[in-house]
Amino acid sequence: MIHYLKGDATNPQGKGKKLIIHIVNDKGGWGRGFVMALSEIWPEPEADYRDQFKNRDELDSDYTLGGVRFIPVTSDITVANMLAQHGMTTRNGVPAVRYDALEECLKKIEAFCAGGGHSVHMPRIGCGLAGGKWEKVEPIILKTLKEREVFVYDLE
Repeated sequence: MIHYLKGDATNPQGKGKKLIIHIVNDKGGWGRGFVMALSEIWPEPEADYRDQFKNRDELDSDYTLGGVRFIPVTSDITVANMLAQHGMTTRNGVPAVRYDALEECLKKIEAFCAGGGHSVHMPRIGCGLAGGKWEKVEPIILKTLKEREVFVYDLE
C-alpha cells in the first residue's frame, strides 16, 4: 500500500526503521535533484556513490543498472542508492530512468526490508530529472513492495 504525504522524503515520518530510496545515474553524476537534499543532511550516500565510480575496479562490481547500495545514516535510517537511470536526461524521447532496472532495484529493496522490517520512504522516484512517468513507476512499486509500508512524499 502506498501512502501519499505532503512533506520532505529526507524527513521520513513514522516509527521504527526507515529506508529512504532514490534513483541515481550510471555516469557518476551527483549534483541535481533529490540527491542535493540528501547531501545537505547526510554526506555518506554521496560519498559512497562517488567512491563506486572513482574506484570502479576495486569496489562493488555488482553496482550496475539494477544495483543498490544501502548506506546507514542514523541508527534508524538507511539510504538506498538505486542505480536505475542511464545517463542524465531524456534523449530522443527516451527517459533516463530504466523501468526494468528500477524493478530489479525494488526487488532488492523488498529483500532488504523483509530482513530488517523497514518502512520505505521516497520522493516520486524516476519522475524528475530521470524523465519517467509516475503512471509507469507506481505499478512497479505496487508489484515489488506489496508487503511494505511505502510512503511517497510530495514537497508542499
